[in-house]
Parts: sequence; structure tokens; C-alpha cells
Amino acid sequence: MSTILASTRDRELLAASAVELDQAKQVVDHLSTNTSLQLSMNRSRGDDLVEIPRELSAIIAQVLTVIARGGTVTVGSMPDELTTSTAAEQLGVSRPTLMKMIDRGEIEARKVGSHTRLRSADVMLFRKDRLARRRAAFEALRAMEDELD
Repeated sequence: MSTILASTRDRELLAASAVELDQAKQVVDHLSTNTSLQLSMNRSRGDDLVEIPRELSAIIAQVLTVIARGGTVTVGSMPDELTTSTAAEQLGVSRPTLMKMIDRGEIEARKVGSHTRLRSADVMLFRKDRLARRRAAFEALRAMEDELD
């Protein structure tokens, strides 16, 4: 099994070799034993140590965890503002459903002329919150089922 790192914008594919997969596993094993996660790296020239902020360290750790499991990581970029069609696609809903959600005030949007635009950050936060609500509902359902047994 090979792991592919793909950038959706430029279609560049990078395949992780067996050695790189093993290295990712070693790093993930080391990271899992340390509770305070902050990575650093050496510059190619000299002994300067560059501290990577905790937030970026967490992202890198997530990528390495996926690679270590033999998964695929897709790297892409998104504009600051999205059309309703793109936002609906990101949320996994139809455009008319998204428009109803905007009308009900569930997600913030703004008008640009006659077009509706949504901030990417708002769409990603809404998607994350919705996933958390779904997981909580699922766990509550499981708890009720356990009580019935």
C-alpha cells in the first residue's frame, strides 16, 4: 500500500515510500507518548532550531498519523469566500437547503450584488459543529440502547 499526498489545485502527487511510512510511524509513536505537542526542525544550513507553533504542530501530527496508517492526505486551498454552490458541496447539502439554512440564520452569509457569499471559515466551523452534534446524538442513542439492554 502506498500513501499519496495530493494537492488538488496543481494535481501534484507525492507518494510516500516504505521508508517514509516507517519514519511517520516512528514519529507518531513518539508523539503519542508525549502529552505536550510542539515540534521543531533544524534548518538545512547550520544548527538553527526553528520552533513550530503548537497549532501547526497539531496539524503536522494529524498528517503524519494518517500517513503512518497508510492513508491518503489531500492538501488543497480554499478562497476566503465561497459561492453558495461551493459551500453547499462542502457541507454535503443541496444549494436550496443551504439557502434555507441561511434564511433561518443557521449560517452567516452576505450579499454581493445579487449573489450570496459565505466565508470559508464560517462554512468549516458549521461543518465541524454539525459533525460534533451528530456524534453527540449518536452517543446519546447508544446510551439509550445500552439502558434498554
